[in-house]
Amino acid sequence: MKKILQMKFILPLIVVFALGLVVFKVKTKAPIAHQDVGYPVRTVEVMTLRRIPYRSHATGYGNVEPKVSIKAKAEVSGRIVYIHPRLGKGASLPKGTVVLRIEPTTFQFSLEQSKAGLSGSESSLRQLEAEEASTRQLLKIARKNLRVQKQEYQRVQKIWKKKLIARSSVDAEEQKVLQLQQQVADLQGKLKGYDSRKAALRAQISQSKTQVAQTEDTLGRTEIRLPIDARIGEVFVEKGEFTAVGAELFEALGTDAVEITAELPTRLFRPLLIDQRHRRVNPANPEDFWSILDSLKLEARVRLVGFPEAVHWRGKLLRISESIDPRRDTVGLVVQVDKPYAGVIPGERPPLLKGMFAAVSFYAPARPMLVIPLEALHEGRVFVVGKDNDLRIRAIEILYRQGRFVVVKQGLEAGERIIVSDVIPVIEGLPLKPRPARAFVQRFVAAATGGTAGRYGMEE
Repeated sequence: MKKILQMKFILPLIVVFALGLVVFKVKTKAPIAHQDVGYPVRTVEVMTLRRIPYRSHATGYGNVEPKVSIKAKAEVSGRIVYIHPRLGKGASLPKGTVVLRIEPTTFQFSLEQSKAGLSGSESSLRQLEAEEASTRQLLKIARKNLRVQKQEYQRVQKIWKKKLIARSSVDAEEQKVLQLQQQVADLQGKLKGYDSRKAALRAQISQSKTQVAQTEDTLGRTEIRLPIDARIGEVFVEKGEFTAVGAELFEALGTDAVEITAELPTRLFRPLLIDQRHRRVNPANPEDFWSILDSLKLEARVRLVGFPEAVHWRGKLLRISESIDPRRDTVGLVVQVDKPYAGVIPGERPPLLKGMFAAVSFYAPARPMLVIPLEALHEGRVFVVGKDNDLRIRAIEILYRQGRFVVVKQGLEAGERIIVSDVIPVIEGLPLKPRPARAFVQRFVAAATGGTAGRYGMEE
């Protein structure tokens, strides 16, 4: 019983002691050391903004077509007696080559007849001119005889007045005068007739010459020569075949120049006109439109789709199509490329052939602009490195975009550093460790200023 009573007193004491020991340990324990934890520093690639001579650009696509395409047609009818041995699809022939002949015999006969008629008329004219010269000489003699006879008649009259001769002698001399006067009058009338006869013969000669020229021209049309250096397309006739007037003979495609109608989306065309946005145009004056086209001074580079970008040709903007394609919302820009067959390297640089699909890049003159890469744009905002190397989020206003280039209107200043790599997490004030993206910037600037587009990427 005593043991039970002792346990009742001892157990509470043990509990009280244990609790006191715990409280003592807690009170005397050293405080826990706390470590301040912030955001980790992020390494980012940056580029320093500066105004660069940016060239607005746009790329359109179209098919190559020869600038000159001729479909030769027969201008005379007849049988084909000659075809050039190389006149076939795909052949190249120089200017002036005789490629076809049509049977010329009938036209040669006609030419000989025309020449004979001309020769006869010219001979008749020469004979008439000789007769006219002879008649003039006879008239000159007749007038001299008349003058002498009149003098003789006057002398006889004086003698008759002196009663030294008979009246019949006077009458005889008078008769001679009258005969000579008649002869002079006849010769004068004959001379006047020569003028009308010569005029008729000259008209006949002129007509004969025209007929000869027409026959020679027709005869010349039996021989077909290439008017240009050409690559042959389709050939529609065979040797020995009869061809009618107007029948197609062959197709010739000029090799001096080609044209490409590059279809360019209208939204991409606008930046090319940025320098002309304040200029007013009079729609009634076409010269205003052409002056703007000239003042654009667009450089055109043509390359074949699927070929390296380094393989390109220089083009010249000739004109803009008359309408907009309503289905694709594109405008056609017609570009000419001279000497499309020059510098051909088999397997590397082909000639520009009809039907090839080409990309035409248009470059406007360089203008100082603040341009950033598309990688730096995030839903209308740009991540900027602050003065304390921390992250700043900046909203910007865009003038226009072209492919992977963004032209800034306002919101950024030259000299600021923008981030061109990914940042996670995106928190204002995030500490940064900026690293210049030198190789990226070099490619970017080269492409923006009109260098080789493939180094950075200028696809629309």
